[in-house]
Amino acid sequence: ITAGDFLFQVLGEKSRRIRELTSVVQKRFGFPENGVELFAERVFSRGLSAMAQCESLKFKLTNGLAVRRACYSILRFVMESNAKGCEVRVAGKLRAQRAKVMKFRDGYMLKSGQQAKQFVDVAVRHVKMRQGVLGIAVSIMLPLDAVQAKAPKYGPRPMQPDVVIVHDPKEEEEVPATPVVSHGTQGAIKAELPSATPQ
Repeated sequence: ITAGDFLFQVLGEKSRRIRELTSVVQKRFGFPENGVELFAERVFSRGLSAMAQCESLKFKLTNGLAVRRACYSILRFVMESNAKGCEVRVAGKLRAQRAKVMKFRDGYMLKSGQQAKQFVDVAVRHVKMRQGVLGIAVSIMLPLDAVQAKAPKYGPRPMQPDVVIVHDPKEEEEVPATPVVSHGTQGAIKAELPSATPQ
């Protein structure tokens, strides 16, 4: 299943492009005739797809937009889509001859462990500029509901270990003034509470 932002570009006119892609995959991996079938699926949320944002950033940089401005626009769009966090990294010859790495971060981001695999969507692309090749990487920390929407395909719904949900306390039931005391099978015997009045 191929996920795309603009499905018409994936499918092509009268589904011609998807048939071309199918034949390319078939020849590349040596599948038999009619042994593979490709389906196009719309991206769940464009703002929560690292792949879509990486391609958007690549398009902006090739059109000559300044790196800082392009990265901040991606960062703002992702955070407005209810992502928990976002990080954009651009490496290469940005302006001078000397190569460097620029990082732009916002929000909360997990870096290690199983949760980083489940909750962080990462995409990497290469942009061929006049001075050389730029490497761009976009990491998006997905909100819990976006991860759980994908979860039925991959197994049980994951929970973040560092998120603690505090529930409201239950309403307390009134305790009776004269408690009932039972002694085996002889039945219940009422135990009178001692009176506070002096004798």
